[in-house]
Amino acid sequence: MNTPLQGVATLTHTGLIRAQGTDAAKFLHNQLTNDFSLLGLSEARLAGFCNAKGRLQASFIGFKRSHTDILLLCSPDLLAATLKRLSMFVLRSQVKLVDASADFVIYGLAGSTVSEATKSIADDKDKVWSKTDLDAISVIHLYPADGVPRALWVAPAGTSAPAGAVLTTEQWAWGEVRSGIATVTQPIFEAFVPQMLNYESVGGVNFKKGCYPGQEVVARSQFRGTLKRRAYLAHADAALKAGDELFAPDDASQPCGLVVQAAVAPEGGFDAIVSMQISAFEAAGVRALGADGPLLSLQPAPYPLLADI
Repeated sequence: MNTPLQGVATLTHTGLIRAQGTDAAKFLHNQLTNDFSLLGLSEARLAGFCNAKGRLQASFIGFKRSHTDILLLCSPDLLAATLKRLSMFVLRSQVKLVDASADFVIYGLAGSTVSEATKSIADDKDKVWSKTDLDAISVIHLYPADGVPRALWVAPAGTSAPAGAVLTTEQWAWGEVRSGIATVTQPIFEAFVPQMLNYESVGGVNFKKGCYPGQEVVARSQFRGTLKRRAYLAHADAALKAGDELFAPDDASQPCGLVVQAAVAPEGGFDAIVSMQISAFEAAGVRALGADGPLLSLQPAPYPLLADI
């Protein structure tokens, strides 16, 4: 496959929150959209942190280093505020939350480097959201981008980098977009309920777990058929960035969606994850930034939605 997604990217733009203590898993279970109480040591979780109205304030990829030590990868521009908000709910729970971004190194693996990094693990199956441990190193298998395997490589600071060709941060960011798995950042803070980013379809929401902030709104959106927006892939010849408004051709006064995440496309222009009204996607002709803005070429998400499964 002729793709720029081959190699190892140094990910210095990723924040990391560490939860340690006997109540770490229980505490996160009560705050996030996914199940952390039953999270195994060979798994990872995509999860959201919502406000009382079910709007996402942050998103995480979380995994256990031990049963009392959990790491949450998140956008660095939301880390400080998110850590402060989460800490407000600790009360008497036996858990300590800290910014551990400087305590670990994170690399993105794409293509053959994923299998190379885990070749010594006989039972590694390269399953999405599975975790492989190599001593103190954790490899988290992500959703592929255009069929190319991807993973995160997380290790204590000072650990040598994994072997592989250099993958630029721009190339990694493009792969993130093409995977269709959105990360919540400051420009889209509190803009979406999880389903507007397709989180329920990619393992980011557990509807069987107990309450968490915004849980009633998230559940109602799922089971009462009130969801009118979804996440899609888009391409434009002009620059796009998170937070840009989208407009349908028949209404240039009222936005029909937002750019969630964008990156420079290898063959020119910009690729993006967009969240927009389903009706606008089906009608096509959507533009960014206004009636005279760049026209978007739209695609469905690169995975089946829960309603389609």
